[in-house]
Amino acid sequence: MPTIQFKLNGAAVSVDVDPDRTLLDVLRSRLGITSVHFGCGAGECGACHVMVGDRAVASCDMPMWSLADKDVVTLEGLGTAERPHPLQLAFISEQAMQCGYCVSGILISAAALLARNPSPTESEVRAALDRNLCRCGSHNRMVRAVLRAASEMTTS
Repeated sequence: MPTIQFKLNGAAVSVDVDPDRTLLDVLRSRLGITSVHFGCGAGECGACHVMVGDRAVASCDMPMWSLADKDVVTLEGLGTAERPHPLQLAFISEQAMQCGYCVSGILISAAALLARNPSPTESEVRAALDRNLCRCGSHNRMVRAVLRAASEMTTS
């Protein structure tokens, strides 16, 4: 079995794995990362989004071979309980979470947007979150939370 090396939340990782296994499967079953969720299995819902570089990608659709020497960030890499990411704080302040199943993917999509564009417009936030499905109807609060985090990040 080949060894795939990449960075996960800032730490070097080496896994002996079938190169065609999905990142979602390896994160959950081999590396203990539980923030990524299986939703549709087709890269359409966003529940499994992780950040590779500065882009949000569907980990259910990403073969391990494509990650060699790349940087992967999951929700666990955004912030900690002691030092939450500004997005996490804004989502709490705006009460932008309901059941929580989709939220980790949405936070990753928002973090990827803010990494590329620290001062997005409302329409840019909506476009960035468009690939994330949420059945709870919290979209407007989520957009407000991303805009709030962007504002707080650019003023601090």
